[in-house]
Amino acid sequence: MPSAFQFQCHLVLIFLAASKGETRYLEVRDAGEDDPFLLLSEDLKRELSAGQIYRRSLRCIDMLSIEGQFTFTADQPQLHCATFFIGEPEELITIDYDFVNIDCQGGDFLKVFDGWILKGEKFPSSLDHPLTTSQRYVDFCESGNIQRSIRSSQNVAMIFFRIHQPGNGFTVTVKKNSNLFPCNVISQTPSGRFTMVIPHQHRNCSFSIIYPVMIKISDLILGHLNGLFLKKPADGCAGVGDFVELLGGAGLDPSKMFPLADLCHSFHGSAQMKIGCDNTVLRMVSSGKHINRVTFEYHQLDLQETETKKENSIEEFCFPGI
Repeated sequence: MPSAFQFQCHLVLIFLAASKGETRYLEVRDAGEDDPFLLLSEDLKRELSAGQIYRRSLRCIDMLSIEGQFTFTADQPQLHCATFFIGEPEELITIDYDFVNIDCQGGDFLKVFDGWILKGEKFPSSLDHPLTTSQRYVDFCESGNIQRSIRSSQNVAMIFFRIHQPGNGFTVTVKKNSNLFPCNVISQTPSGRFTMVIPHQHRNCSFSIIYPVMIKISDLILGHLNGLFLKKPADGCAGVGDFVELLGGAGLDPSKMFPLADLCHSFHGSAQMKIGCDNTVLRMVSSGKHINRVTFEYHQLDLQETETKKENSIEEFCFPGI
């Protein structure tokens, strides 16, 4: 049986790669209802001509992967609502308030969160984000006209809102901006290829794939000698300063996931691993002393690939959870 996390993310995000939009459900912490996502298709993106703005209404629980103007109007008290925004790995998301009509004094709120939260777990984790958790929230009722435009630090963001009075609501415009050095990323698709570069920056970057996957690292540059190490309780790469680790788990927060393997040194070639967890994360830790780069590709595991294969594979994890 699929886990709750798969119900929330795995079965939803896989359809962002499809040529036609599909409807799926997502459960938000303390949500009082399961409203469907409207996942937008590539056909719609192609149909929108240059300069044309896409517009539609928001559901109480919604997901958006396209630019446009979006309006929510309450038809009844809506107490536990959220909209999840996701872009391509190399995109940042800007949310502009065009119109807001809510009763802050009466208990309404409208908050933007820099990242995603599901069941209390955050992406990026607190260890990997440049801001504190409290700084990642922008509350309209506290900032008002002071901050009517919010830009994310990665390719995902979300808004939480509560509206008691029918007829009240808000309108936001969502735009995408290019990010030359993508750091923390949630993949929209179950397969792909990506190169992560951290240029002389002291930061940690995570690439999250919300599927059981085969991941193959083909190039890793850390400024060290060649080598590949399976993580063990008494050792690992923590003392090296620059390394890549593979994580697996059933939640969203990389800091709460199980460490599977450490890669401490540069190499050219191929190192692959089958990870059957609900969520797979490749995380690069950088001291800022080097230009670190890792290139990897991944694809969702099928049933045949859950069988043991010895060829150039480290180990297998989490398969009982598939």
